[in-house]
Amino acid sequence: MKNLNEKQSQLLQDFADAHPSATSFTRQEMFTFAEEQGVTGSTAYTMMKILPRVGRGVYELITAANVVPMPTAQAEPVVQQAPLAQAIQKEVGKVRSTSSDEVFIPQKDDTFVRWGYFADVMKIIKSKMFYPMYVAGLSGNGKTMMIEQACAAANREYVRVQITPETDEDDLIGGFRLLDGETVFAKGPVIKAMEAGAILLIDEIDRGSNKLMALQGVLEGKPVLIKKTGEVVEPASGFNVIGTANTKGQGDDAGRFISAGIIDEAFLERFTITLEQPYPSASVEKKIINNHMDKFDVKDSEFVDKLVAWGQAIRKTFLDGGVDEIVSTRRLCHIVQTFSIFNDRMKAIELCVNRFDDDTRSGFLDLYSKIDADVNAMDEALNENEELIENTTNYDD
Repeated sequence: MKNLNEKQSQLLQDFADAHPSATSFTRQEMFTFAEEQGVTGSTAYTMMKILPRVGRGVYELITAANVVPMPTAQAEPVVQQAPLAQAIQKEVGKVRSTSSDEVFIPQKDDTFVRWGYFADVMKIIKSKMFYPMYVAGLSGNGKTMMIEQACAAANREYVRVQITPETDEDDLIGGFRLLDGETVFAKGPVIKAMEAGAILLIDEIDRGSNKLMALQGVLEGKPVLIKKTGEVVEPASGFNVIGTANTKGQGDDAGRFISAGIIDEAFLERFTITLEQPYPSASVEKKIINNHMDKFDVKDSEFVDKLVAWGQAIRKTFLDGGVDEIVSTRRLCHIVQTFSIFNDRMKAIELCVNRFDDDTRSGFLDLYSKIDADVNAMDEALNENEELIENTTNYDD
């Protein structure tokens, strides 16, 4: 059996001390206690995967008397199991996972600002109802972060699955792996989310292939048969599925998201609602940028105002068909981070828009120089200085 590390042992002992008459505990009780103690959800989760399970979501409480250090100096405490617990572990071990880190309660991000559909998403997550959602929107507007931070605020477990064209049933449901010289079935993140009653975030869902059809039953909230083992997994209370994408599953004719494919209509129909996430308003975006200024310990409120005005102007022009590219909220945050390093407004912007083609890049920089009079004045001073040097050189010749 795996060993408990120092943090896990301490968390378990603290829980036992706080509940002297308890012989077992539920998953949610431990997560709540861990949060009160300032311990991460992943630490609590990996600890519970090690302990013997005595029921659905219920674990045996191993007290300090059962946790003993190994003789070597570098060894960690090991849990001694009772015969019944050993039998349970042996049975469960027939279908076990090679990793338990996918399910966790996200940490709250101080830079996050609640806006848009956040309140609606929170209501759905708090309801613990199975209610699949599809969230669509352009890149860098906070779709994924909204889901993550809603889970953090609601103290809900969360599993994020990143979709690529190669993602298949083995990646999602699970497959056989070689572990300690033995072939075992490793449950995938979808099964782990179902068993934990967690929020399953399927990120960039429009990047997948028709292999995602393996999730049809999952999107109906029904038990799933693991074909490779014959085990039937029922979704625990609270399990829900949320998909995020840059498109609404119909592809992208504009060519901005060339890897986004057309999603099968039967698959899309299983999502109860679709939320179309826009970019934030100027006032909300200003709060976000100010929070990132605080995060990177820089102070320039004037720069914040000009960045927001610049980003909003570019997006309006994009919607009117004047430009083919866009500056996202995420890119504005990247500019703030770059500014914290170089302490140069124009350099920070230049470095962060260099990814665009030359014409777009020049247009973006020109627009910012018009918005920021200080930068414009600096450019004029540099030009005058260059002319002076050139004239002096010509005179000397």
